Amino acid sequence: MASETATLGGGCFWCVEAAFLDLKGVQAVVSGYAGGPQPNPNYRQVCAGTTGHAEVIQVTFDNALIDYQTILEVFFTIHDPTTLDAQGADVGTQYRSVIFWHTPAQRDMAAEVIARLTREGVWPNSIVTEVAPLPTFYPAEDYHQDYYRRNPNQGYCQVVISPKLAKLRQKHRELLVA
Repeated sequence: MASETATLGGGCFWCVEAAFLDLKGVQAVVSGYAGGPQPNPNYRQVCAGTTGHAEVIQVTFDNALIDYQTILEVFFTIHDPTTLDAQGADVGTQYRSVIFWHTPAQRDMAAEVIARLTREGVWPNSIVTEVAPLPTFYPAEDYHQDYYRRNPNQGYCQVVISPKLAKLRQKHRELLVA
């Protein structure tokens, strides 16, 4: 089994994390922070928008069961990569669309996927997703991990995350664990 890691930010990490937890081949998903200069940021600091960090997830996956390109295709299904520093009501650089690549092959695949989605006109506006080398990743506090599964009836989960998961099930049903 060959594991690979992807680090992605597409708004609130609760939303992005929930989408990847039930995919075949995904071994772990950790919510956290990356992209800013402040060491060891916490949630309050990141939410204030002053750290430079984005809310991100790290997905560890078996690339024999799900490849990086498919991880990226799911990522672009569950958020709007055309809104600069915002996803819905979540506004600020901490909610930016970002792919932090771990290897040059990941960088190249991210560029390929973005170019293909642009050519196909999947989004009516330009994709503004940042593609950058992975800086230090800081895991978020324990209460952010597996948030949707632990709080499915919470208002934000019902209004924001559940519709994203429905879209994922509709578009990528074959990728879900039964």
